[in-house]
Amino acid sequence: MKLGLVIDLDVCVGCHACAVACKQWNTSGTTGALSDYEPYGKQPSGVWFNRVRNFEVGDYPNNKTINFPMSCMHCEDAACVTVCPTGASYKREEDGVVLVDQDKCMGCNYCSWACPYGARELDKVSGTMKKCTLCIDRIYDQELAPEDRQPSCVITCPAHARHFGDFEDPNSNVSTLVRERGGRALMPELGYNPTNKYLPPRVARPVPTDDVKMDLVSKVKNWVNKAISK
Repeated sequence: MKLGLVIDLDVCVGCHACAVACKQWNTSGTTGALSDYEPYGKQPSGVWFNRVRNFEVGDYPNNKTINFPMSCMHCEDAACVTVCPTGASYKREEDGVVLVDQDKCMGCNYCSWACPYGARELDKVSGTMKKCTLCIDRIYDQELAPEDRQPSCVITCPAHARHFGDFEDPNSNVSTLVRERGGRALMPELGYNPTNKYLPPRVARPVPTDDVKMDLVSKVKNWVNKAISK
């Protein structure tokens, strides 16, 4: 079994619901509280597992805003696991999920420096490294209904841009999406073989906004002229 996420960049609206839901659930999860620093101060900050980046691609009028959620990729050959001097960072054999043992972590930052995806954050309060757990405590909770045994970010996404499943099952939802939509790994040239995949934005005919606007103005003028003439 190889658990992971598929993120559809074509429909992600960048609402950050996934990031907020992730922080809320995991604050009471296996890693302990995700600290906030001066939450009511001038420069509030804190520990987040999931962050949404925004990019503008193309030239007007064919430009497009890409909302790009990023979290741990749960790589098959995870550099963060290799460099960890205490064995705190490890990859589970049974499902491929990469986790951090909070009791072993000494906050040396080696794993953070090794991760090219910026997926790890040092909690300044606990002094330990924290990262996405794929909501490990949720997906195996037999007390929950089967449809609820998914990462919090997946359940929360209003655009249904996030999908969770087993990549080793060729008939799973995530495997089918990657196969049919040309799902891609992020920076595969680095050789870490990230499990999570992204579905690229689909090419769509640009909406002729200027033409539509001028056509609407023309129709309004005609309607006004007809009304006056009467």
